Amino acid sequence: MSNGYEGGRKDTQCDTRSHLPPSSVDICLSDLQSHNRKYAFTKMPKPLTDQDKRKQISVRGLAGVENVSDLKTNFNRHLHFTLVKDRNVATKRDYYFALANTVRDHLVGRWIRTQQHYYEKDPKRVYYLSLEFYMGRTLQNTMVNLALENACDEATYQLGLDMEELQDIEEDAGLGNGGLGRLAACFLDSMASLGLAAYGYGIRYEFGIFNQKIVNGWQVEEADDWLRYGNPWEKARPEYMRPVHFYGRVEHTPEGVKWVDTQVVLALPYDTPVPGYRNNVVNTMRLWSAKAPCDFNLKDFNVGGYIQAVLDRNLAENISRVLYPNDNFFEGKELRLKQEYFVVAATLQDIVRRFKSSKFGSTEVVRVDLSTLPDKVAIQLNDTHPAMAIPELMRILLDTEHQKWEKAWDICTRTCAYTNHTVLPEALERWPTDLLQNLLPRHLEIIYEINRRHLESIAKLYPGDHDRLRRMSLVEEGDQKKINMAHLCIVGSHAVNGVARIHSDILKATLFKDFYEVDPHKFQNKTNGITPRRWLVMCNPGLAEVIAERIGEDYIRDLDQLKKLLAFVDDDSLIHDIAKVKQENKLKFSAYLEEHYKVKINPNSMFDVQVKRIHEYKRQLLNCLHIITLYNRIQKEPNKNWTPRTIMIGGKAAPGYHTAKLIIRLITAIGEIVNHDTVVGDRLKVIFLENYKVTLAEKIIPASDLSEQISTAGTEASGTGNMKFMLNGALTIGTMDGANVEMAEEAGEENLFIFGMRVDDVDAMDKSGYDAMDYYNRIPELKQAMDQIAGGFFSPDQHDLFKDIVNMLLHHDRFKVFADYEAYIKCQEKVSALYKNPKEWTKMVIHNIAGCGKFSSDRTISQYAREIWGMEPSLERIPAPDDPRQ
Repeated sequence: MSNGYEGGRKDTQCDTRSHLPPSSVDICLSDLQSHNRKYAFTKMPKPLTDQDKRKQISVRGLAGVENVSDLKTNFNRHLHFTLVKDRNVATKRDYYFALANTVRDHLVGRWIRTQQHYYEKDPKRVYYLSLEFYMGRTLQNTMVNLALENACDEATYQLGLDMEELQDIEEDAGLGNGGLGRLAACFLDSMASLGLAAYGYGIRYEFGIFNQKIVNGWQVEEADDWLRYGNPWEKARPEYMRPVHFYGRVEHTPEGVKWVDTQVVLALPYDTPVPGYRNNVVNTMRLWSAKAPCDFNLKDFNVGGYIQAVLDRNLAENISRVLYPNDNFFEGKELRLKQEYFVVAATLQDIVRRFKSSKFGSTEVVRVDLSTLPDKVAIQLNDTHPAMAIPELMRILLDTEHQKWEKAWDICTRTCAYTNHTVLPEALERWPTDLLQNLLPRHLEIIYEINRRHLESIAKLYPGDHDRLRRMSLVEEGDQKKINMAHLCIVGSHAVNGVARIHSDILKATLFKDFYEVDPHKFQNKTNGITPRRWLVMCNPGLAEVIAERIGEDYIRDLDQLKKLLAFVDDDSLIHDIAKVKQENKLKFSAYLEEHYKVKINPNSMFDVQVKRIHEYKRQLLNCLHIITLYNRIQKEPNKNWTPRTIMIGGKAAPGYHTAKLIIRLITAIGEIVNHDTVVGDRLKVIFLENYKVTLAEKIIPASDLSEQISTAGTEASGTGNMKFMLNGALTIGTMDGANVEMAEEAGEENLFIFGMRVDDVDAMDKSGYDAMDYYNRIPELKQAMDQIAGGFFSPDQHDLFKDIVNMLLHHDRFKVFADYEAYIKCQEKVSALYKNPKEWTKMVIHNIAGCGKFSSDRTISQYAREIWGMEPSLERIPAPDDPRQ
């Protein structure tokens, strides 16, 4: 595919050209007029490799001469005026900021135009409320969505800089733990790409998910000071600062209910642009930061108390200090409840303000009545974390807008919808009523009233069924009275969805069975998806181009078009090209591993990867047992023709989750033994990938051959990593859990390595009883592996290091690792056999890529829009900033 200007491309996959010193970089402002001429002589266009040519595609945008010249001029302008540096003192970080600001300039006009467009057209708006947005890096994603990648690459090359090196300076925005937060980020991309008037609302954590260091084999947490050098993508909006109230007491007066004597914390919004894919739409993610008011603690200070009063401002501002690092686990801390209410209270004030003032270009407050709110506003609750939106919206409608309860409740339920993300009991939020009474007394009153009316309606439907009333109550009695936040969300929403078909079915059959029987129409499924922009075009440009050469580029907007690849499944040139791209990605990642982990690996080995949060239900321990079994087999028959594997496991453990941290120690211990065994050699390597995050995922996923998705059936709500691997040409070994079920349906079950118990088998085993010792005594290889772990084979300096894991697996394993061991080992043998036949392996890969269409977040968001929000997605482009107004 020709793109006009192809000069000077560097090979981003293979080039190891070192960074040129600042003195060689033309960035002196006095040269602004002359530096293009200068570089016409000093930088000749570079000859292109095959891979360069593959990446010189319009998927990356046209590198026109004018475009490149403008980018260079603006880069130098930002270096001089924004960063106040010249070429003698500028650092690589300065160059990154200059490039980021240059790219950001291309967003600003579109951002303003998009917001004007919404103001004039007054569409229905959707507000996606989430305590987590796991965004990763922004620079390259913005270049992809604005078609600037080739032009920026060429401009930086002509300036003597390496764009990949500059991209590596950007900090990840790690404002999430895992799947739930990354899903929110993919959804923002899709909402913008589908032209929806959408806003992501969350918290601007000063410290995101911790950085994981492995020290002597153990996880050690370090604070993620991601804002240390500033964030070029955000814009503070102090003019929209909002007060948020805590504590106090409630007065019932003839004029209405008043919440008085509260402590106030200010919510300061920071806006980040969210560009759609080449449609000129730029939506907004608004994250709130906590600020103490000027008079905080100063009302009655004396000379001695003034300094302390100022220091105590930190207490208020701690609300947005740090992300809670728990995934699928509820920790009932007051600070966490403050965070949940903080984001909800600030956001709802913003929603009401925007609703009242948005109508066909009028700047006056035109909507005084909130009765039409559900026609213009949809609020999606990402799990129960923002559940306080329901009583907060009721408080506004009742106490501020003076609506009658029935009307207020109708508005509230028609506006809100709830997404459930887990069935694990330890993850479900249940807030103690005494904590709510202290922190949010008015909201607890409202929750009690919601519950009273709810139970009244249930009692009418099921007279005398007291057990049902107890099960369905929002209030759980017991040693400590608690509010069940999932029940609050169900009762207060018009739609409730799970995130994969099997998960939604489990919700209806178990966790929310009583609610489903009362109101079946409320329950829906919305299978998760991923954005193909970040998870294919950006992270795997070689594969994106191989696909585009066969079926064109429209698939990037309409992933269902990947089905067209089925026509090429026997095409030797496609098989060759896909295998070649995979090998290039593996070579690049091998170099990265050798540099960062000091382990020499065999790039011809199968890259067998399990990357996700460390949790018992995800069964990294089953993977460990396979590694040990494989190790023992190679030791026993060293001359056999084994399929070589590099097994990589990565992920963070919650700091307080002892078992998960011990699992990491076991993985590193196994690696220490296996990797130094001369008999095994390069036929088996085990690597724990330190500090797994979005940016590492973008490197490892395109290089993976085998994707491990091995949770106990019925425990993983959906998974989205599974989809990323599938789209990037890895094959899946997995249980029939989460979205794996639908992946098998789309690609054909024969094209995945499915093993193990199904949900019904797990249920039956729960009833009959799971006896781990039976498997241990019956399966010699399992017994051998367990005895090695227990006997100190992998921990020679401390024989009982893993006793807690051994004890758990043998005596109280909720996730039944041994029950799936034999099936898993047999399935892995099939994997090894197929890998020896590269052509058949790659044909299976093509079937998988062709079956990925359903797993685009564009499809997911289109379904939310039509079936929950009452909005219609559109692929139309809006006018660019330099187009004439329509």
